Amino acid sequence: MPVKSPYTKKELDELRKRLLEEKAQLEEQLSTIEEATFATSQSDLSGEVSFDDENADAGTFTFERERDLSIENNVRDLLGKIDRALARMDDNTYGMCSRCGRPIEKPRLKALPYVDPFIKDAQAQARPR
Repeated sequence: MPVKSPYTKKELDELRKRLLEEKAQLEEQLSTIEEATFATSQSDLSGEVSFDDENADAGTFTFERERDLSIENNVRDLLGKIDRALARMDDNTYGMCSRCGRPIEKPRLKALPYVDPFIKDAQAQARPR
């Protein structure tokens, strides 16, 4: 049985507000990336590139597309972490490590309110086996 969150209602409300604000910013960023990708793809499909510029532009387009995909994946990952943190708030387990059940250090959660594992568990998880 999971242990209840060590946070007060006021602390949880403040953290929830931060998470929701960050979620809104990330969703806006994701929308901007998707719109830019669609616009670039449309101009690329229209053939607006001259033959001489085609190879250089193709390389630039590929690099920029890879960069955008990487940023998009990072944004989606953060959104998932925020959604999981909000769900833990709803089920009253926020602030507890999902691996060991111990409370996560408050300064760590205040810095990164979507973080999940207790720091020692996160370090153990990151270490190669």
